[in-house]
Amino acid sequence: MNLGWAMPLALAALAGSVWGWWGLAGGVCVWGLAVLLAVACERWRWLAMLVVAGICAWQITAQHVGTLPEGLSRQDVTLVGRVTQISEGQGLTRMRVAVTHCVPQETDLPSCEALSRVRLSWYDAPVMHTGERWRWRVRMRPPQGFANDYGFDYAAWLWREGIQATGYVRDSSVTQRLMTAPPSMRDAGLAFLDTQPLSDLATRWLAALTLGASERLTQDDWDLLNATGTTHLMVISGLHVGLVASVTLVLLRLLARGVTPGHWRLATWPWWLAGLATLGYAGMAGFEPPALRATVMALLGLWVASGRHAPGPWQAWWLALLVIVVSDPLTVWRPGLWLSFLAVGVLIAAWQGRPAPRGVRGWLWALARSQCLLAPFMAAAVLIGFERLAPVGPLVNLLAVPLVGSIMVPLGLLGWALAWSPSLAMIPWSIFDGLAQGVWKGLTLAAAWLPVWSPPIWETWPLALILAALGAVWLIPGLVGPLRLWASVSLFALAFTLRPPGIATGRVVVTVHDVGQGQLIELRSATQHLLFDTGPRYGSGFTPAESLWPPGRHFDDIIVSHSDRDHAGGVETIEEMHHVTRWWGPTEMSVGVTTRACRRGVGWQRDGVDYRFLSPVADDVTRSDNDRSCVLQVTAGDQRLLITGDAGSDIERRLLAGLETPLTVLVAGHHGSRTSSSQAFVARTRPEHVIFSAGRDNAHGHPHPEVVRRFRHAGSCLWNTATDGALRFTLGVPALRMHSARPPSGVEGACIGVESGD
Repeated sequence: MNLGWAMPLALAALAGSVWGWWGLAGGVCVWGLAVLLAVACERWRWLAMLVVAGICAWQITAQHVGTLPEGLSRQDVTLVGRVTQISEGQGLTRMRVAVTHCVPQETDLPSCEALSRVRLSWYDAPVMHTGERWRWRVRMRPPQGFANDYGFDYAAWLWREGIQATGYVRDSSVTQRLMTAPPSMRDAGLAFLDTQPLSDLATRWLAALTLGASERLTQDDWDLLNATGTTHLMVISGLHVGLVASVTLVLLRLLARGVTPGHWRLATWPWWLAGLATLGYAGMAGFEPPALRATVMALLGLWVASGRHAPGPWQAWWLALLVIVVSDPLTVWRPGLWLSFLAVGVLIAAWQGRPAPRGVRGWLWALARSQCLLAPFMAAAVLIGFERLAPVGPLVNLLAVPLVGSIMVPLGLLGWALAWSPSLAMIPWSIFDGLAQGVWKGLTLAAAWLPVWSPPIWETWPLALILAALGAVWLIPGLVGPLRLWASVSLFALAFTLRPPGIATGRVVVTVHDVGQGQLIELRSATQHLLFDTGPRYGSGFTPAESLWPPGRHFDDIIVSHSDRDHAGGVETIEEMHHVTRWWGPTEMSVGVTTRACRRGVGWQRDGVDYRFLSPVADDVTRSDNDRSCVLQVTAGDQRLLITGDAGSDIERRLLAGLETPLTVLVAGHHGSRTSSSQAFVARTRPEHVIFSAGRDNAHGHPHPEVVRRFRHAGSCLWNTATDGALRFTLGVPALRMHSARPPSGVEGACIGVESGD
């Protein structure tokens, strides 16, 4: 292949991946005509680009087509597949499965034979190993997650991982292990490590660094690595694969010099064997995406360094991108791809045309210069991809990269080379253990000194652009020192002038967050930040509240409508992560914190917005917890929002006596249950917009079809967080508009986006 084709073909692969994501069907005819035209005109480069784009688009389309049909959601399915990944914790086993056979239990249901990769949970599962083949009875649903403006996007993560359904294993006589796992050197190595007299920390880090077993790392490990910007050090990635390739090449060339001193520089076998060593090392990690990227780039790096009809650095860069995207187009949506290629691209730009460093001082200077040039670009990329910044990362990496990459990894690999004698292997591994303890303590101190920082969402892109510009100022050749210094100072000053978008007096921005089967509503005015309810806590212990805001945020008021877990589940999480001035809750009802009583008649005004509790009354302590829910009315100008918690029809009747109607927005009571939103209440309030805060495929059938019909007959616009994601609107503006995190899915236009449970 002409290496001048690498860049256009790589761009074609990227374009094909995006085309497949948008939808293949709409452009197949145009693509076919373009192929025929390229053949007729003998435009072979254009033909190659079209073929590459078509291959990538077809692979992405296969991912779409294989997604579990909606008609199989919550249905019993018999699944046969091979376990490819396992993680365990708190009695729950999570596994990825490569599907070989899928059949619904009911004959009149859609087919699931196109399913290829799923993620399953299994409580109290037997001992399992990767590579085993099983048959299960499962219940699944299409890949989905919460859709909010901020926080981890689980659905997007499932997409990039190629997972087409999630679900759980049901107890059934169908469940059977069909084939045990074939022997694996990696599993044998992990078992051997577990028998060695090493600390738990050293065992985990050895497994991750030398065997690619990053699943052995604990949550504490990941938290510390994320906080210090050193996550890349603990997975088999470019640093480690490149180190193995380099060290192997140097040793083999020294051997060649001794064996054939006359023409050792012309020997090709050291380069070939270094490539094989690189493949073997990455193979231990199962060629997971980071290891695969690193392997391709390391092999091309060996080719470039060999100088034998090799491509230039930038040609190799484009060629590596082409190979990786064509082999796995989903990698285009993985931040790790762009972090890897950005880092390599910066290094190529920084060192192309410069002489190789000489001596220890030269290499130390080269390392420091590379880290300083990389730091702003990588910080910008991490900020965009992960919405966080580790301020201590550049400084820590100056020390951690050579320590881990040049000392600890070689020590770990040397121990494996001596594994035939455990006593000899323990010599380098004991040193590794001591260094691991020191690195852990050093990272802990660094994280405490400059903790990880997550800026507000409005600040992410401006800061990222400023950081990228700062990096470019020092990377672009030919700029004089004073100009670089002036530009850097100006960019720093610009970063400190950034201010959040203001909210005018008399307005309040309301966000009904997508938290599944629960409720969490955020209200922000010019100077007040308020929450109504804190969302659910799930059986695994996860609370959506922990992912909605970066730690350390301040809330003036948090109202917990009542003690049900789907409304008060996030209280403990918010109490630990954030600062709260006042908590509100029903009289004599424990919600997990000390609260002020939300009684009828209590209210306040702030920023031109009126907040008033309409229920409960002081003598309501004999009622059910649901009927004692805090009910809040928010008034901005002539627009009104009503939030009723889980209050039932009896409370709604009481509210009608003093309620100003019609309502602008109503958050439907009890998630759209039939116990709330009575016919009389709907007819009297006539809300312009109704929001159901409910979970997708929830077991309660919320919102109930009867309730949905009542609001439709009243002329209300209906919204559901289960299908629309988070919903945001501004109260107090001339014309209220509802903004949904997902495209509106209702069959009657953007106004109706509701699914009931039936």
